[in-house]
Amino acid sequence: MSDQYIQVKVQLEQMKALGEDTGRGGDVDAEEQLPASSPAASVSPDPSGIISTSVGSRPRGKVRTKQGKDAQNTGGTHAPDASSRGSVVSAHVWRNSNRQEHERTLHIEGTEKVLQGKSETNGNCVANLASKNNQETRREDGLKPARRRRPVTVDMSKAKTSLEALKISIKQLKWKEFPLGRRAACDIYWHGVSFHENENIVSGQVNKFPGMVEMLRKINLSRAMRTVQELFPDEYDFYPRSWILPEEYQQFSTQIRMVKENDATVNPTFIVKPDGGSQGDGIYLIRDPSDLKLMVGAQAKQGVVQEYIQRPLLIDKLKFDIRLYVLIKSLEPLEIYIAKEGLTRFCTEPYQEPSQKNLSHVFMHLTNYSLNVHSGNFVHSDSQSTGSKRTLSSVLYRLAAKGVDIKKVWSDIIALVIKTIIAVVPELRVYHQADIPPGKPGPTCFQILGFDILLMKNLKPILLEVNSNPSMRIEHEKEVSSGVFEYVPSPVDEEVKVGVIRDTLRLMDPGHMKPSGKSSQLRAGGFEHKEEIPIETETQDRSSDEGALPSLCLKQVYPKYTKQFNYLRLVERIASLFIRFLGVKGNMRLGPTAFRTFIRTCKLSNSNFTMASVDIFYIDSTRRWSGATTDSREAGMGLQAFVEAFYSLASRRFKSLVQRERVLSLLELCEAQLESQSGVEDRRSVSCSRALPRAAKTQTLGPNNGSPAPLRRAASQDNRPHPRLKHRTLRANVEN
Repeated sequence: MSDQYIQVKVQLEQMKALGEDTGRGGDVDAEEQLPASSPAASVSPDPSGIISTSVGSRPRGKVRTKQGKDAQNTGGTHAPDASSRGSVVSAHVWRNSNRQEHERTLHIEGTEKVLQGKSETNGNCVANLASKNNQETRREDGLKPARRRRPVTVDMSKAKTSLEALKISIKQLKWKEFPLGRRAACDIYWHGVSFHENENIVSGQVNKFPGMVEMLRKINLSRAMRTVQELFPDEYDFYPRSWILPEEYQQFSTQIRMVKENDATVNPTFIVKPDGGSQGDGIYLIRDPSDLKLMVGAQAKQGVVQEYIQRPLLIDKLKFDIRLYVLIKSLEPLEIYIAKEGLTRFCTEPYQEPSQKNLSHVFMHLTNYSLNVHSGNFVHSDSQSTGSKRTLSSVLYRLAAKGVDIKKVWSDIIALVIKTIIAVVPELRVYHQADIPPGKPGPTCFQILGFDILLMKNLKPILLEVNSNPSMRIEHEKEVSSGVFEYVPSPVDEEVKVGVIRDTLRLMDPGHMKPSGKSSQLRAGGFEHKEEIPIETETQDRSSDEGALPSLCLKQVYPKYTKQFNYLRLVERIASLFIRFLGVKGNMRLGPTAFRTFIRTCKLSNSNFTMASVDIFYIDSTRRWSGATTDSREAGMGLQAFVEAFYSLASRRFKSLVQRERVLSLLELCEAQLESQSGVEDRRSVSCSRALPRAAKTQTLGPNNGSPAPLRRAASQDNRPHPRLKHRTLRANVEN
């Protein structure tokens, strides 16, 4: 027996006696411990994670042994005794990048060498010198292992009510969660309310857009819808007529009085919603303007008053609404997904036409779950087709059984969602560039929205509101004894909400993100749409961990339907002009100088509209909106005031056209002026380039300006006088 073998055997006996690895000074943290039996020994998995294997066999998994514990063979095999032929060693499995098979390695005490090789028939190892720093890997059952990527990390420290659904989703995806956050950057940050819950994020993805909370408040949403209704009244007739309180109280009172004077039999009903209200808080019905509660103490109450939809579709004589989950995956290019499954929330009292007697019956008129759950008639059901909360599919199936054209209903709902998002995107882009300016480090964004939709008796969908923080709670409160409540699982909520969160994460998986297409690039103040944007489909490459997951429950609707709805994005093109002339990064308002620059650059002034008139026009427009907006980061003209001013300029210049054609004509005029100016700047940049020698300049500025395109672009970028005016396309990738 060789001296080497005796030395190794003595080391092993010392390990067994002392319970520690003397070769490592008693600090054992071996990646894999492989007690080697004789060549004839069989392979047997060890329940404790330690694997016994014969020479030349492959390990089954990764094992870490705790300090002070012995490696033992279990599962039908026994450790060889001291007389058996073959060496019993503490071994590591290494992989050489140029080899296809794993070979045995042996660490020799005190030599800092690793012997690697195959065993001879006498049990000794014929070894070659191998590097100790080779990459460690493992194989499973003789199959070539797939290259496993690092698991996606999710910061859940701000998740709030969506925490349980998020945990289930991450577990299904086999990702890594950080409930308390971590110092190192995560791939995804899941916030509960707003983008600004964590101010220190400079990379990764956040499940909120800056400005979304503000944009979807009742007042701002109504203003955005009113702005597009001026251009497309027929396309946006799904949003009820609204008045903003308290500033439009007199207008509301006058219009209602005139309606009643013209027809005494007409007595409409209105619903009043506080601006920042949620979960049905503060909502009430009125039939006369005098019933409005305009004051809270000494302060005016901000809110909206809307026409009440008096002919809703009923099921089981109950009014209901639809909660649909929508994912905005990106702003530029705009990508929208709709969940194939949603929720329907039912009132708990049979519906009656509103009258002075029943206006206060909230369980009859208001579909909010947070209100009806406190009714004695509320039914918690484990079934998806019964109870006071059901799945959308169960309701659609029931309607289909009655002969309703479900495809038409679903198509109308998709159109409503796309049109609504197109209406709010312009201001979202302004918020986005203020918080994440081009060139500044920051995360990409995505967001799940909750659309509340009411079906009328004629099956027309009506938008009630959009929630920036839809509830993702998958349990409900249950009274187990008098005054004692506990949360119990809600199968209907879990079925819908876990799928939405899980598949949102799948779409935002950084390992599957692909570069966006060029079909929605910003040009001089507008969008240039060429071909549809290439997107990830359900057949995209997925890791082996996703093999057992169901197909995506989220359906892409935009840019899939770009051709049908792209003509509606006129206000977004106006917003592009606005952002271009903001000048300083982070601004949200135009100053008087910037507005003059806009007028001068687009050549909108003339003898009837001098620059002095421009200044007066700017002051009047800004003053009219100064008290109407809650966001006062800085003084100046906000986007809504700029859009109103743009409409007015269009009316002055193109009087003979209808409003939509006026705005479109002025947009095309401005974009053409900016595009021609950009061409002049590019030519100036080339002619003034100091980086090119004289010979190169002569060649570049030859006849027809036929210089090589890459050279022109490089010179232009180096010497352009106002680089911030050249808008840079952003890629913004998208709880409650």
